[in-house]
Amino acid sequence: MKRRTHFGFVLVYSLVSCFCSCSAFYLPGLAPVSFCQDSKGGDDCQTKIQLFVNRLDSVESVLPYEYDVFDFCKDAKEMRPSENLGQVLFGERIESSPYKFNFNEEVKCRAVCTKTYKKGTQEDTTKLDFLKMGMQLNYQHHWIIDNMPVTWCYDVEDGQKYCNPGFPIGCLVTPGGKPKDACVINSEFNKKNTFYVFNHVDIKITYHSEEEGWSGARLVAATLEPKSIKHSDEKNPNCDGGNPMEVPGEFDSDVSIVYSYSVKFEKNNLIKWASRWDYILVSMPHTNIQWFSIMNSLVIVLFLSGMVAMIMLRTLHKDIARYNQVDQEDAQEESGWKQVHGDVFRPPRKGMLLSVFLGQGTQIFIMTFITLFLACLGFLSPANRGALMTCAVVLWVLLGTPAGYVSARLYKTFGGEKWKTNVLLTALLCPGIVFSDFFLMNLILWVEGSSAAIPFGTLVAILALWFGISVPLTFVGAYFGFKKPAIEQPVRTNQIPRQIPEQSFFTKPVPGIVMGGILPFGCIFIQLFFILNSIWSHQMYYMFGFLFLVFIILLITCSEATILLCYFHLCAEDYHWWWRSFLTSGFTAVYLFIYAVHYFFSKLQIIGAASTFLYFGYTMIMVLIFFLFTGTIGFFACFWFVNKIYSVVKVD
Repeated sequence: MKRRTHFGFVLVYSLVSCFCSCSAFYLPGLAPVSFCQDSKGGDDCQTKIQLFVNRLDSVESVLPYEYDVFDFCKDAKEMRPSENLGQVLFGERIESSPYKFNFNEEVKCRAVCTKTYKKGTQEDTTKLDFLKMGMQLNYQHHWIIDNMPVTWCYDVEDGQKYCNPGFPIGCLVTPGGKPKDACVINSEFNKKNTFYVFNHVDIKITYHSEEEGWSGARLVAATLEPKSIKHSDEKNPNCDGGNPMEVPGEFDSDVSIVYSYSVKFEKNNLIKWASRWDYILVSMPHTNIQWFSIMNSLVIVLFLSGMVAMIMLRTLHKDIARYNQVDQEDAQEESGWKQVHGDVFRPPRKGMLLSVFLGQGTQIFIMTFITLFLACLGFLSPANRGALMTCAVVLWVLLGTPAGYVSARLYKTFGGEKWKTNVLLTALLCPGIVFSDFFLMNLILWVEGSSAAIPFGTLVAILALWFGISVPLTFVGAYFGFKKPAIEQPVRTNQIPRQIPEQSFFTKPVPGIVMGGILPFGCIFIQLFFILNSIWSHQMYYMFGFLFLVFIILLITCSEATILLCYFHLCAEDYHWWWRSFLTSGFTAVYLFIYAVHYFFSKLQIIGAASTFLYFGYTMIMVLIFFLFTGTIGFFACFWFVNKIYSVVKVD
């Protein structure tokens, strides 16, 4: 792996990627580029079009690989554009390709290179076997022109057209004669136990020109059609028909593969440069279903949230009115949530751990909110590669102060005195678990030779960001948190704990916690399906507006569900609400894990122990982060609720 990443570069580039200059109209790296013909080029108008190649991935494997690993044609002067932190963490490996052409100059059947594999040579056998493995697992090319994916568009059911931002390197006809994956598109792919390499591409570039205010043309679409053609003469290739390029399943003779391409240009002034991604996004599978499902989910969740709010307001209003109307002697004889006022603010067990979780959850909540807000504004669109992850990581690093402050303030409220342990655990516990899991997954990727393996320099940079910025900021936040007085409680706590009466099944801790996560999960599982698709099925996710709306509804639902169950438990004279409020909404993460398991076995085609281990390893990171996030929401909602009700009623 040829990586040259160091801490200073990653930090500076990460900050620049997240926050654009206010004086610039376009986001960094997303400004339009003008192209002109060779005779009309200038400083503001390029003549050569560079095609870049990215990593290759597959829906049947979690392991992506670099372009060069498959022994394709290489660029003589290979260049690697600067990659931000998000791209490195996602394993993107962009490099220049030998496919080069001038603007508006058509190319017909030009050979790029020839790859020959001689029988009996160990090195050639290894390379060819790896190429066959890629075709068997349906690995996909990902090419880029002018920061735009080169798509393969084809017809699907109902006469619709789907534009895939990748195309296969080849396909396989099994020994039983069954064509797999892309081999079904051509009836000539019919020989048993044979691989067919897509060694030729017909590229079509669409451009928009003659617009006032700028010279030259701007590229608005790049599509291709992969073909398998056996060229008999490399110097004079013939791309009009011919036999497909076959690679026999048994390596019993020399194999020679000639790679070639054709390019044509098409003018279309109806497509604006600003909307050039639309044809890809609109054709994403199940787009219409996604819109309907999201709207349906939002309506249901809003209705349920409204019902919970109405029940809470009406019931609580009656309780407060009744309690405030009776005299003090009658109040002492009442049963319910008022009777535990002397114990409701009793410090919880394991208060240290709870405060640490809440500090980390606050950090994650603020990071998520800001990231989604910036994504809604278009700063983190798919065109700005790696910006989403870069922004999230940098925000998390810079938000160590709120984490330390919240953890320290709550720990002091709980009566804790081991402030050094609290600060260290807040800064190191949860990030340490995530980093350990991530490091273990990275070792597996490194052993498998995957392009997703994070270079050693980047790991050092991440550790430097963590210990050099996040940890000191956590200490600063904890310092101010411990300087503040403990949060004042509206009622005094009795010295002798009140005995908790026998609880019904529904007010016991475990059933209440299990029920608490159902409603929040119900508002996110549809969005979760498309998020998992974007991660594991390599589909683009771009509906950040809907995601932000679901995020807000998740906050409301977690808060109301936790408050409702907390109220029922207090009415049953069970005052242990601290941990229960955190775990009630945090249990949504358990449903997330169950859904991820279901998604793995029902939707994915992943095979291999390494891919399976990687899937569940990364899923556990997602579950932990989601657990801290939702648990923190529920806790603070319940904390506000309990303080509110015990401060507005007469309890003296």
